[in-house]
Amino acid sequence: MTKPDISLFFPAYNEEGNIERVVLEAKSILEELARNFEIIIVNDGSNDDTGKIADALAAQDPRIKVCHHPLNRGYGAALKTGYTAARLEYIFFVDSDGQFDLSEMHKFMPFIADFDIVTGYRIRRQDNFVRILNARGWNIINKILFGINVKDINCAFKCIKRSVFDLFTLTTDGAMINAELYAKARIHELTIKEIGVSHYSRTIGTQTGAHLSVIIKAFRELWLIKKHL
Repeated sequence: MTKPDISLFFPAYNEEGNIERVVLEAKSILEELARNFEIIIVNDGSNDDTGKIADALAAQDPRIKVCHHPLNRGYGAALKTGYTAARLEYIFFVDSDGQFDLSEMHKFMPFIADFDIVTGYRIRRQDNFVRILNARGWNIINKILFGINVKDINCAFKCIKRSVFDLFTLTTDGAMINAELYAKARIHELTIKEIGVSHYSRTIGTQTGAHLSVIIKAFRELWLIKKHL
């Protein structure tokens, strides 16, 4: 069986303590899994040394690329940049916070050719109670509004065929980005495979997804997407 061509990107905001480790881990795994690959770091306006570390990694290997946002534009904007920059047939994205085991990309390989989207869902999610409660509520809201039936909408471990983005574009700059993806996938009758993945506690850096401003923006985007679908 021919190995696939894979683009893998990491959205990164203030991940100076994690970015080098996850990129080098991804490089090692992709050298085994892929025929050709590229790793893209999307530095979303970090105000620590994430950008400098990313540039140093890219200088050492032409298969590593960096996209810089001069200012922090939001999680959805970082994902959109990653999807746009990816050039190969299959696009993986994984958060750069070190909470996933990248070797579990092996689990995805038997399915990526047969499904438009292969998405992880977190087994025994290692986040605090408030984040878990928010996630459950978010899943319920999106099931009601958009008919989205995936277990873990915002799991940041996905593989999407690049051809999917010939069918539609994503517009959201904030946390609504994954819900928008699934809502549009449903409209276009795309096939989705869900795979359980391990999840680990963050040991370095600070989570920002549960900030009130992020949640408010997500709900604002939710209604805008509902209005325009």
